[in-house]
Amino acid sequence: MAENKTMPTGVPVEEFLASVEHPGRRNDGYELLALMREATGQEPVMWGPSIVGFGRYHYRYGSGREGDSAAVGFSPRKASLALYGLTYGPEAKALLETLGKHKVGAACLYINRLDDVGRDVLTRLVRSGYRHVMAELHSP
Repeated sequence: MAENKTMPTGVPVEEFLASVEHPGRRNDGYELLALMREATGQEPVMWGPSIVGFGRYHYRYGSGREGDSAAVGFSPRKASLALYGLTYGPEAKALLETLGKHKVGAACLYINRLDDVGRDVLTRLVRSGYRHVMAELHSP
């Protein structure tokens, strides 16, 4: 079975964020770093070249594929901010209705700018998503 491509790296998160070209994305990245660190109580780790993750869990699919992933995280992509692990918790649907301007993909929450969303609601989504992933998916 192929090895997972997105693995923890030793790259310092602050170094990665400093390299983000778009100043708005870079600033939003620093704010998300502080928000997620506070909401999860975890220190950030780079997963692959562009995902800042908090917490870690082990997954195993029915197909036999398994691996580790960040419980929650974000990536300041060119088109938008991609946030991971925030749409699964039992509170997610209700919170997303009050978040502000966003899009939801298969496993991600996308926002253009942090100023488009309510920080309190976003913080609640991070906490809820983190607790859900860590409790439901049995972190190692």
